[in-house]
Amino acid sequence: MKIWTVSSFNKEAAEEISAGSGSPRVAACIMAARGIDTALSANRLLPNDGKLFDPFLMKDMKKAVERIYSAMESGEKICVYGDYDADGVCATALLFSNLSDIGARASYYIPSRRFEGYGMNKEAVDKIADMGVSLIITVDNGITAVDEIAYAASLGIDTIVTDHHKPEPVLPAATAILNPHIKDCGYPFEDLCGVGVAFKLAAALTADMIPQKLLLEEYADLIAIGTVGDIVALNGENRSFVKQGLESMRNRPRVGVKALLQYCTADYSDISARDIAYLVVPRINACGRLKMSQRAVEMLLSKDRVKADKIAEELCYDNDSRRNIEYEITRQACDIINNNPMIKYMRIIVVSREGWNAGVVGIVASRLREIYGRPAIVIGTEKGVAKGSGRSIEGFSLVDAVFKCKDILINYGGHPMAAGVTLKSENVALFANMINSYARELGDMPYPELNIDLRINPARLNVELVKELKYLEPYGAGNPQPLFGLYGMRLVSVSEVGAGRHLKLIVCRGGFYLTAMYFSHNKKDFIFEIDDVLDLAVTLDINRYNDEENVSVVVKDIKYDSADHGECLKSLRIYERLVTGEGSEAKLLQTILPSRDEFAVIYREIKAAGVLKTSLLKLWHKAGEGISCGKIMVILQALCELSLIKYICKGEALELRAFNYKGKVELSRAPIIMSINKAMNGGIG
Repeated sequence: MKIWTVSSFNKEAAEEISAGSGSPRVAACIMAARGIDTALSANRLLPNDGKLFDPFLMKDMKKAVERIYSAMESGEKICVYGDYDADGVCATALLFSNLSDIGARASYYIPSRRFEGYGMNKEAVDKIADMGVSLIITVDNGITAVDEIAYAASLGIDTIVTDHHKPEPVLPAATAILNPHIKDCGYPFEDLCGVGVAFKLAAALTADMIPQKLLLEEYADLIAIGTVGDIVALNGENRSFVKQGLESMRNRPRVGVKALLQYCTADYSDISARDIAYLVVPRINACGRLKMSQRAVEMLLSKDRVKADKIAEELCYDNDSRRNIEYEITRQACDIINNNPMIKYMRIIVVSREGWNAGVVGIVASRLREIYGRPAIVIGTEKGVAKGSGRSIEGFSLVDAVFKCKDILINYGGHPMAAGVTLKSENVALFANMINSYARELGDMPYPELNIDLRINPARLNVELVKELKYLEPYGAGNPQPLFGLYGMRLVSVSEVGAGRHLKLIVCRGGFYLTAMYFSHNKKDFIFEIDDVLDLAVTLDINRYNDEENVSVVVKDIKYDSADHGECLKSLRIYERLVTGEGSEAKLLQTILPSRDEFAVIYREIKAAGVLKTSLLKLWHKAGEGISCGKIMVILQALCELSLIKYICKGEALELRAFNYKGKVELSRAPIIMSINKAMNGGIG
């Protein structure tokens, strides 16, 4: 459940943007809805000049270049120490390739996600030392590796850190640190990802040999994959990187990238940033999640088409296996959460189990965040070690929360929206308490939100309108794919496609019928009924089939027509605080204390059905005004406690079974009601 907001639309600004920048009208309307009010600011958002900043503007760049050339002159061995996600893999391939091209004795090392975890570790440093390496260059990691870099130094190994993750107050004692987020870095653009920083180092190393723009043409495909995969803001240099990368992938992809593209899609001549995000990145990530990311690096660097094809096929197989593992872990995690309100209603969901694959837990955390509308951290434990990954919601920095727990963590790092942790298995419960205590100290948690760029009339949807939106591409963080609101649509039919994994909806309004896809949803858990009047949040694209073009409508969220999720979520928060023992003011608790008549409304609905398969939103919608979602949850819990119903929750779906009961029930005897009354009499809960 999310709060829907609709951007305010400035018609005059849209007209000025369209006239002054040459953008199509619908693209200008989107920009105006996002707060851009002049043609000049529109051109700043969507730069077409491909401007690249001087890499030597970055603090320590000169030191890094001098140390690398010193190593080359004395014949030292250099090891690129990478990371196992798409950003780290592409950064490793790029820097290793560049170093090899300029004559360095280079190798690369990527830790095992499952057995080593994120970032540098001392065992890996020992292996690298045994190889005779005297200079390590980290990519997409290293900024928090204070102890590991000191250990490398004790073995006679210097380290250059290239990273983009959040630094701590104490930086590692490295020869040079390249990170746009460190104090006094001086670089004009902070939003580079790991491969972006690695490219800047490569550009500095070859500054006297090749212009930066030409070097970008050589590596743009790798930079685009890493940049899209790491979900950094697609503005400034990142936008230039991705635009150039898409052109390279469409027209002249390197052998390894071409091999993977041909397994991903039948036609990559019009590949988009969205295709990179949903087709390319998951396959590269899958290699690191289930095996070793070195294979993905080998593919990206390969000039042998047969070898590249073989590895690309392996990556696709790994991705299919990853999906199956992810599905099973998600199912198990939801069972744990749904059966334990103390987990379900915490500010940050922390769920763990022995044997969960540490390579997949981040994807599961992302899924749980969507299901439960709050940050989620999923942890797999094995042989006394727990490795977890979390995903957050806008407005809550998960990495800040993780840093507050560093005293019990073995390893940690990340971004505001995603973080990873390694700790002893025995400390998982303590970690859950610590991170939630930190969240409580910050006050109210932000609500999950969904922002509609523009309302749209279904009668206006056509291929030409959608084509005009391409002016805004590439989409990504900071420039998301436009989201449109289709309001007051009647649900005509629902059918399953893709072996039951997805839904095809037909909706209509005013005589105009639309077909829309609702991915990763099945009919069993679909809470809406035929003839319901709904609001749909959708993205628009072009579907090409048999040389015909049609508008593709993809549903991102659905709610009942005119439903105010904000009020529903506020009342739910009061209920959650009661259940988890946080407490609320008496006047707030009063708002979720149901009357006997309100109990009767909900109980009659359940009893009439015998077994009612529904959802909280559907009960709320049918109950009418006055019975908030918080009250409904209190009612359901009280009815369960009084043995009047059985209550099973699976995500959004509820299964309610009424029991036969004769006589009058004393509702005030339900523990949840007693708890509310006691808290109200005491002034606070």
